[in-house]
Amino acid sequence: MRAVETALSHPAIDPDRIAVSGGSQGGGISIAVAGLEPRVKVAMPDVPFLCHFQRATQITDTHPYQEIVVFCKAQRDQIETVFNTLKYFDGMNFAARSNAQALFSVSLMDEICPPSTVFAAYNYYAGPKKIKVWQFNKHEGGEGFQVLEKVRFLGGIWPV
Repeated sequence: MRAVETALSHPAIDPDRIAVSGGSQGGGISIAVAGLEPRVKVAMPDVPFLCHFQRATQITDTHPYQEIVVFCKAQRDQIETVFNTLKYFDGMNFAARSNAQALFSVSLMDEICPPSTVFAAYNYYAGPKKIKVWQFNKHEGGEGFQVLEKVRFLGGIWPV
């Protein structure tokens, strides 16, 4: 949010052309920024992390979700508190606040950001949205192909 605020303070920046993008943790952060900063016009989260923590802990044993699982195994009486606290940081909840146009990406073989967690954030997303599905990719997503998708997406919103 502070980066967007700083960019908007520069006279050369068009306030009607603010976009955020990132992959993995950056994708989760781009969802959060789009949900918290209404001046963001476009969000492009790629294989976003930090979405639907509870689901992720139920379907994958990869890190960092494993840290939550280990804690919950040892603190069985704190499970509800753990997931209620994590909701404050969950991309699903930020997604529900955003009105920016969005292009998500998801990889169906991703063990770090399981597809159902990405689809959860996508389904909660309040603004106009599209999603690019990479069927045979893991956490690397569409890489250069996704960059081209984002360029095309932006070109459809802001023709040069």
